[in-house]
Amino acid sequence: AYKRFSELLPKEERENACSARVPKSQILTLPELRANPFQHRICRVFSTSDNGDDSMSFEDFLDMLSVFSDSATSDIKSHYAFRIFDFDDDGTLDRKDLEKLVNCLTGQGEESQLSSTEMEQLIRNILEESDIDKDGTINLSEFQHVVSRSPDFARYSGLQQ
Repeated sequence: AYKRFSELLPKEERENACSARVPKSQILTLPELRANPFQHRICRVFSTSDNGDDSMSFEDFLDMLSVFSDSATSDIKSHYAFRIFDFDDDGTLDRKDLEKLVNCLTGQGEESQLSSTEMEQLIRNILEESDIDKDGTINLSEFQHVVSRSPDFARYSGLQQ
């Protein structure tokens, strides 16, 4: 992991890799993230950068790799998936988050976008299935409950290498 992290840094910074931060643009070159529709959210969630540039320290990088590893538990994967899908970082998945989630999964192109009727029906179905307390949003425990019933979650969530 250290070797992979240091290789993302310019040559002159590699010997101080433990104290360096890798820019988001370099993190996005990793094969695991290159084709991931949530690549920008993944960087945002795992970055501890104070200035909001989504750069990563070596510890941030290790955290990200550990969540993506096969040895991470379903609880850990679902916790981070929830944070990644919570686009507005308010602790719940509301209709706007779900719409962004669906658009990320289906692609942003004109031909792959759902109509507003299809989107509304899909969001209604997701909430019907997942919103146990019927408050119009999905909280972490509701999300984890749904995930626990889905054996293919890790494979399709983008949180597996």
